Amino acid sequence: MTQMLGARVCEGAVRPEWIDYNRHMNVAYYVLAFDLGVDALWETLGITPEYVSSTQGSTFGVECHVTYQKELHEGDPYVVTTQVLGYDAKRIHQLQRLYHAEDGFLSATCEWMNLHVDLRARRVTPWPLHILRRIGEFAEAQAGQARPAEAGRVMTIKNPMYTL
Repeated sequence: MTQMLGARVCEGAVRPEWIDYNRHMNVAYYVLAFDLGVDALWETLGITPEYVSSTQGSTFGVECHVTYQKELHEGDPYVVTTQVLGYDAKRIHQLQRLYHAEDGFLSATCEWMNLHVDLRARRVTPWPLHILRRIGEFAEAQAGQARPAEAGRVMTIKNPMYTL
């Protein structure tokens, strides 16, 4: 069983409607599972529905890169973990891992760049100090963890027959 790296943020099970014609979890639902993990992390950091409605502050995902490593199937229980790779006054860069909750294997990863935004202006805006502090505390709790191999990967073909 693989050690689950990162902070556990949510768990679930692969739903029947998430299965495609290859009889495994469809790629779109991996992103959904990761997005549910983002929502759970936001709750931890204080970015709740109440926060959004009262401040008109929220986040936008502006980039996401998924790696698929081992299939999940209908009914498989899963766990999503998060590791903060970096943050600043307006952004958070994180890598999530999706594990099979019982067998412990790493199924997929998702690297995100999220921005804090003012929903009225539709512009990037700084994190409020109380959320910035929580992000710092969350990141500090992970100090000493290695940078994930999947972070910052570039898609390439080693010896392409054609390249642009």
